Amino acid sequence: METSSRHTSVSLIKASLSTLLGLKKVPIDKAEWEGYFDESGHLVKSRDFISSRILERGLDPTVRSEAWKFLTGYYSWRSSRDERLTVDSMRRKSYEALCNMYDKLQPLLETEHRDFLQVCSFVNSDLQRLYTRDAQGNAVGDKKQLEKILLLSYVCNTEADYQQGFHEMLLLFQLLAEKEHEIYWLFQFFLQKTEHSCVVNIGVGKNLIMLKAAIAFMDPIFAKHLEGKGRVVQSLFPWFCLFFQHVFKSFDDVWRLWEVFLTGMPCRNFQVIVAYTMLQRVRDQILREDMGGDDILMVCRNIVDLDADELVAKACSMYALLMEHEDKVPAELKAFFHPRAP
Repeated sequence: METSSRHTSVSLIKASLSTLLGLKKVPIDKAEWEGYFDESGHLVKSRDFISSRILERGLDPTVRSEAWKFLTGYYSWRSSRDERLTVDSMRRKSYEALCNMYDKLQPLLETEHRDFLQVCSFVNSDLQRLYTRDAQGNAVGDKKQLEKILLLSYVCNTEADYQQGFHEMLLLFQLLAEKEHEIYWLFQFFLQKTEHSCVVNIGVGKNLIMLKAAIAFMDPIFAKHLEGKGRVVQSLFPWFCLFFQHVFKSFDDVWRLWEVFLTGMPCRNFQVIVAYTMLQRVRDQILREDMGGDDILMVCRNIVDLDADELVAKACSMYALLMEHEDKVPAELKAFFHPRAP
């Protein structure tokens, strides 16, 4: 059964890669999304089918909020409309219980736990610098709500301590969802679903090790140049900490990439392939100008205003190239060929 499922997924991924490398297609809109459900609200299309379509085309803003609830695990892919209403009510009540617990613990945390006070200071400082207005000057975020959710997340999440950048990530969930409990749970599930890849003490280090291995395997000439230039690859950790948020020209582009990560397609740890693809943009310049470590980092930090569709397509092309040599890849890269946990 597992082999059959893997063959099905691989076929869908190959079909998606072919589409991505061809003409750009329109995102999944509300009419198409609603057509994926029957009268009771059960999905009539498989998760793999929907994930492959999201990889190919992305989601229209009108369906992104609901679709992300399936992608993150907030809703079960097998649920009916009524079951989802029950789940949403349960999520709301659970969030309210956490808030009540936090309100009772807060005085103790403030007097007895120096780490908590330090995190409060970090959160406050980060939010003061956070720009929450659109191009017309209209407010697009609620900093008080962000502060509440970030501190609650810190207290409740034993794995992912607060780190700089979480406030920027959470803003995107605040803009994505309407209700406070949805924002909180989507953020928590996103971290878990992406295997905490953006968390310094969990996933970032692993990603950097895999990125270095990918460069060594796929581009030995470039890898040799980087070897003598200090800890260049390790210094690219901001890419992963913010999940590439700063390299795009719009929030829509960030959401587009993140929803691809949530599908688990075309492979596990796709974020490493994305980082490798971004490095390839400046690879020839680095070699041509024989750049040293500081100059390499500067040119990497200047990679901005990218188009997510184009980046996803190019990264998928890189992955297709890697698939051709699956039998030769080193152990550090074998995880690329393992499906992400549901």
